[in-house]
Amino acid sequence: MDWIYYLIVGLVAVLFLLVGYFTRQLLANQQIRLTQNEAKKLLESAQAKYEQMVLDAKEEAVKLRAAAEAESRERRYELQRLERRSSQREERLERKLEALERRERSLMAREKEIETIKAEIEELKGKQMQRLEAISGMSSDEAKQLLLNAVEDEIKEDASRKVREWEVRIKDEIDAKARDILATTIQRCATDVVSETTVSVVALPNDDMKGRLIGREGRNIRAMEQATGVDLIIDDTPESVTISSFDPIRREVARVALTNLILDGRIHPARIEEVVEKAKSEVEATIKVEGEQATRKAGVQGLHPELMKLLGRLKYRTSYGQNVLTHSLEVAHIAGMLAAEIGANVMLAKRAALLHDIGKAVDHEVEGPHALIGANLVKQWDKSAEVSQAISEHHGESTTTSTLGFILATADQISGSRLGARRESLDQYIKRIEALENVASSFPGVEKAFAIQAGREVRIIVKPDQVDDLAAMRLARDIVKKIEESLEYPGQIKVTVMREVRAVDYAK
Repeated sequence: MDWIYYLIVGLVAVLFLLVGYFTRQLLANQQIRLTQNEAKKLLESAQAKYEQMVLDAKEEAVKLRAAAEAESRERRYELQRLERRSSQREERLERKLEALERRERSLMAREKEIETIKAEIEELKGKQMQRLEAISGMSSDEAKQLLLNAVEDEIKEDASRKVREWEVRIKDEIDAKARDILATTIQRCATDVVSETTVSVVALPNDDMKGRLIGREGRNIRAMEQATGVDLIIDDTPESVTISSFDPIRREVARVALTNLILDGRIHPARIEEVVEKAKSEVEATIKVEGEQATRKAGVQGLHPELMKLLGRLKYRTSYGQNVLTHSLEVAHIAGMLAAEIGANVMLAKRAALLHDIGKAVDHEVEGPHALIGANLVKQWDKSAEVSQAISEHHGESTTTSTLGFILATADQISGSRLGARRESLDQYIKRIEALENVASSFPGVEKAFAIQAGREVRIIVKPDQVDDLAAMRLARDIVKKIEESLEYPGQIKVTVMREVRAVDYAK
């Protein structure tokens, strides 16, 4: 029975296999038909697109052909227009060339005519020259030289006149500007106009004090002179003692010591030495304080203590009766204002001006001009090259080149030359006047020279037959140059050249 079961199962399996096979065949045939239909649709769509693209390409080709034909027509028209313009230009050039040829022929003919006329003129000129030489009695070269000399003299005269006019105009402009700056500066600086004198006389309460100062057999006065290094002059002058010394510091120490001794009343050698030492300490302290106060008044900061000490020593130094420390402060203020007026460095100008006479504090100890001594001191202690250079330049010991040097020299001249600042001895005044007159009289053609207004002006009378008007102008300029080169003077000197011509005749 088992084999029947297996047979049935086998038949069923075969049946299922056959059903599955035929089912797959049907499905495959159906898929093939669907694929064929899809391919047919795609082919038809591609065919339609191809036909549309062909139509579009034909239309585009037609458009491009039309555009190309239109562009070709336009280019042909442009070429024709350019050809017409080129032919017109050629025609115009040909006409211009013909006109130029005609003008050239005409010019050549005129040149020939001009050459002929020139030859005739040269011939006439030669004949006229011969006639002129015969009439004047001079050759053509001599006449040319005479004419050149006359023209040269005229040109020199015109040049001298122009130079004089320019000098006067430029000098007026420069003087006006300088006066404005200096006036502004000077009116801003308020200083005393009374010159200071060196204190060398000590007042005594009575004449009996002279004997006490001299002491027994002169021991007190000798002790005083040895301790201070000065000379005490006790003469018949009532109630006064004169202190004589070239060193202002020693003279001040002696004055302070002598004043304290007189007030104390105890005068003997031991006391004298004690008071002198105390006076030295007082003077040193005063020197230090004066130096510090000077820097504060001038507005100069950061000075080396040694320089401030030297500044304080200038309190006891005078120059032509003017206190040097007061003069230095005044110059510092003026230099600062001058620097402000012209736009220079105000602080450097004040620093250089305050220290410009620092060399006078030690000029009796060191050889050389005080300007160079001061420049070396500033170079050593202040380390400022600009300030040192300006100090060396302010009296001409060094060639003045820097702006700071010019400012310092100007401020120094303003302070030293103002009224009442300094005194001048009669001998020095006479020598300066004589030197000024001698310089003016040394030029040829000068008849007389007179220095007037305390040497501020010199008037020169020239010989009219030797010096004409233009030569008088040149003479004034030459005298000014020589005065500037050979003389030293404060301020400025006016030079006036006078030429007088008198025509005298008599009616008979």
